[in-house]
This record gives sequence, structure tokens and C-alpha cells, in this order.
Amino acid sequence: MVDLDPSQLFRLDGRVAIVTGASSGLGDRFARVLHAAGADVVIAARRVDRLESLAGELGDRVLTVECDVVDEQATRRLVDATVERHGRIDVLVNNAGVGEGVAAIDEPLDHFRWTIDVNLVGLFALTQQVGRHMIDAGSGSVVNIASIFGLVGSAPIKEASYCAAKGAVVNLTRALACEWARRGVRVNAIAPGWFPTEMTQEEMFDDRSGLRYIETNAPMGRAGRLEELDGALLYLAGDASSYVTGQVLAVDGGWVAR
Repeated sequence: MVDLDPSQLFRLDGRVAIVTGASSGLGDRFARVLHAAGADVVIAARRVDRLESLAGELGDRVLTVECDVVDEQATRRLVDATVERHGRIDVLVNNAGVGEGVAAIDEPLDHFRWTIDVNLVGLFALTQQVGRHMIDAGSGSVVNIASIFGLVGSAPIKEASYCAAKGAVVNLTRALACEWARRGVRVNAIAPGWFPTEMTQEEMFDDRSGLRYIETNAPMGRAGRLEELDGALLYLAGDASSYVTGQVLAVDGGWVAR
């Protein structure tokens, strides 16, 4: 008889996880979930006061590091601080991101470049640095936070630069997964649909027309609840997905299936 405890597939006891953009929204939730699953969590963002508040709530097994992902030196300090404290990195959750609706015909190139820098270039730089440690260790899981707008267009919402960045994250996920698969490192992505976060609250959730748009177009007829991302995160971060790499898991109420 096989000795099997399915609950252990989603435990992360003794593992070290970095979460970027952890000062609010999805990143805050991801840090809480990984911590609850037993991981030592390194939370990173620009707003240190919020990180310290979160760390105070979580208690032990938390390290806070100020980090702007577009600053390569800052991401190096994040990696160095994690390795100095824990000696390893087992999970990287690339959550930091930005998105501001601007009509493509009017979008300044500087704004387009900034969106790409935060959502894609910063993500790659940090993943490359963490990936070296994971490859040396022969194991690791990278979870990129993409978006449904990396899989489909955003119309009528005008976010061409965000769609371009997240679409690139989707295919970067596949490319890194193929390069690192035989080195023991898995790279996957979550593509969230509409969830209430600091970035979406005012435009989509506080505005009745925005909420009606979500309810009308999501096959499940509603936006997601933050806790509905927990399972996808734990699945991709831990042993439950040990033979899964290069995949993009849409958690979107059926949005991209329309």
C-alpha cells in the first residue's frame, strides 16, 4: 500500500519564497498564503512601511526587503539578502506589476517603455538572478503573475502596453521553462482575471459600469475573490506540480474560454 498524504503536496515547510509587489493586493495575499503553508517568506516592494506592517501581522519567518524591480541593483540586494539569511531560494513569485489605461494612439513612448520595464524587464532580471541559485541547487519553482490580458486583448479597456508586457511574460515563461527544465527548475505562470486590487479597485470595482462589464462578460458572472487564487499558487509553487512546467493557468471565471 502506498503511503500517501495528499495534503503534503501543498505544504512548503522549510522552503524559502520571495514575493515581489508584496505591499498590497495580490502580492500581500500571496505572501500570507505561502507563509501559512509553512514557507519562510521574503517580501519585497517599494513601500517599506506596508511591508513592515505585513511582517508584523505574520510574525516569524518573514524578511522584508525594499526593492524596485526596475532597479537591477535593488533586485541583486534582494537576492543577496535572501541567500545571506536562508542560504537558498526555493520559490520566486514575480508579482510586481503596473497597468494604467491609455489609448494606444495617445500613449507616450516613455509610458510604454515604463510599463514594459516594470512588468517584463524587471521580472526577467530578478528571475535570471534567482535562477542561477536555483540551477546551482538543482531545484526551484518560479511563478510568474501574468494576466488574462497576456492571453487575449483588453478591449474595450485601452491597455496596449500592459497587454504587450503580459503577453511577453506568458511566452518568457515557456522559454525559461524549456531552458531550465533539465536543471531542476520549473517556470509557470498564473493569469488572473478580474480581482479587486489596488490597481483595479477605482476603475472597475468602485464604478458600477466597470463592475457590470465584469459581471456581463465573465462566464461565471462575477469577479474573482482573492482567496480563489490560493490553490493555483500553492499548486505551482510546491510538489503538487512537480511534473508541470511552461504552463499558464488562467484563474478567470472562464474569461479566456469565451
